Amino acid sequence: MDATEGAVTPAMRHKARHFALQAIYQWQLTQLSPTEIERQFLEDQPVRGADLDYFHDLVSGVVNNVSEIDETYAPHLSRPLEDLDQVDKAVLRLGTFELLYRQEVPFRVVINESIILAKEFAEQDSHKFVNGVLDKVIKAIK
Repeated sequence: MDATEGAVTPAMRHKARHFALQAIYQWQLTQLSPTEIERQFLEDQPVRGADLDYFHDLVSGVVNNVSEIDETYAPHLSRPLEDLDQVDKAVLRLGTFELLYRQEVPFRVVINESIILAKEFAEQDSHKFVNGVLDKVIKAIK
């Protein structure tokens, strides 16, 4: 959690996901360590109001489990994994990580947050693609 006192709010979690998506994208492009990427974000980004513990869990969790994450959603893609747009890949990795490892988060929240992030960062219709893939991931892991 950040410097504010009290419970973690949905808005704080959303900000954590927002920054985690950017960090995962940066990792995909640079292969810097998650620790280095997190350090850069804490220094350079306006992370105030974000759940920083959750941010850390998301970034390190995706990087440390990327093979399992990719194996989970790849069968549900309509094209080869290597042909995916980097932003779409980051959104799918983040969402799949939460579905697999953060089961206390309702799957509807994960899908909704993934759609919001895709609308914010990805191509125009990417949110439909992300929604379809994550919906299939949910059915496969239940």
